[in-house]
Formats: sequence, C-alpha cells, structure tokens
Amino acid sequence: MQRLSRADPPRLGPFHLRTSPPMNPRLLLAIAVLTFAAALPAAHADEQAIGGLYSTGQESDAGQLDTHYAFSVIDGTASGTSGHGVVTSGNGFPFPIWSANSEDSSWLTPDAAAGQSYDPQRNGHYVWSLSFDLTGYDADSAWLEGRWWADNDGYVVLNGQTVSSGVGLSSPTSFSAAAGFVAGVNTLEFHVLNFARASGNPTGVRVEFLSSGVVSVVPEADGYAMLLAGLVAVLAMIRRSLR
Repeated sequence: MQRLSRADPPRLGPFHLRTSPPMNPRLLLAIAVLTFAAALPAAHADEQAIGGLYSTGQESDAGQLDTHYAFSVIDGTASGTSGHGVVTSGNGFPFPIWSANSEDSSWLTPDAAAGQSYDPQRNGHYVWSLSFDLTGYDADSAWLEGRWWADNDGYVVLNGQTVSSGVGLSSPTSFSAAAGFVAGVNTLEFHVLNFARASGNPTGVRVEFLSSGVVSVVPEADGYAMLLAGLVAVLAMIRRSLR
C-alpha cells in the first residue's frame, strides 16, 4: 500500500461531497437589514388625484363666495368680495357672450353683479389663486391638466413659473403642468387681464380641472407588513444557524 506524505492532499472517495462553509450570521443579518431598507421606497402607494384642485364654483351655489380661490388686485377698479369671488348664475349679461356654466365649473366674478363694468380708463390686472398641499407626496411625480376661460386675456402661473399663456371667454384654453411642483404648499395663479373700456366691461374667470396625479412617499400599512414579515423570516433563519 502506498503511503501518503504530509504534503499529499487527502484523496476523496467517489461519493464524497464538498460543502461550503456556512455564511457568517452577522453578514446575513446585515444583508437582511439592507434589503429591508432598500425595499422601503418601493412601498409607494398607487398614484392618486391631487387633493385641493377645485374647479371654480365647485361645492358652491350661485351667489355664494368660492372661498377656494383668493382674489387679489394688481391694478384695476374691481375690489372683490371679502378677498374672494362670487359664483355666477349663468343668467343675463355677460351670458351668453361668456361660455355657459356647466355641472363641472362656473364663472366667478369679483362682485355678485356679474355684469358689473370695470376698468374704464386702463387695463385691469387681477389674480385668482388656488393653493394645494403636497406634504407627504412625491412632488416630482405630480402632474395636472385642465382648461380655463377669462375675460379678456391672461396666463397661468404655478409656483412662480408660467405654464400657459393666452385665454378666451367663449371657448376653453388648455393648461397643464408636469414639473415645478414643490413638497408642501403649491399655488396656482390665474392672472386675468381686463382690457380698458368705458362701459359694458365685466371681468371674470372660470377654471376646470380635468385630471391630475401624484404618488405618496409614505409606505402603506400592507407594504410595511410584507417587508417586516420577510425580515422576521430571515432573522429566524439566522437564529437557527447560530444554534
């Protein structure tokens, strides 16, 4: 029989299986924790409509103040009503020159008398502002689409950035935004320019949101539960390997 020297490696039988050394339990724990942390952002809620985007006249009847929109004056003779505008009935002047109100939106005017004439000598510049809060949401995922009318002209501003220019009073003008949103309170401003005219010169605005979306940055409860269940299972395996 041939003798093996200390330098010779042991010979393996035909049924001998090589086994890898067990993984370090601390390494397993580190991997489990990192996997859990990395999975948290993936637990986003599904996209949902942006809250607080009210069309003009929504939740208000004719003759009532629409407190969702703040009215301010840059220049002009209109003063507004307690810092807001009044929902029109859709009857009498300036209708039917103005596009008719609908179930989705109505015209707002500075005063209860929709046909009140303003700005006889120089153009008026008025701002109708709507604020909405994206706290707890991913502002980069936000988007919105809508349309609006105004007498006589104007432009739309989101957080200081113009997103649409030009508007009419008999047919809608589309506006949209897919950038420029911020975490926290956002402000949409509808700037209305009322061209000077001696008489028969009302002004108003009508806004109608069509669609919007934003994703929550807070994981939902079921997402947390699934991730925690996976982490517990991994920890149980590590505990058994330590015995």
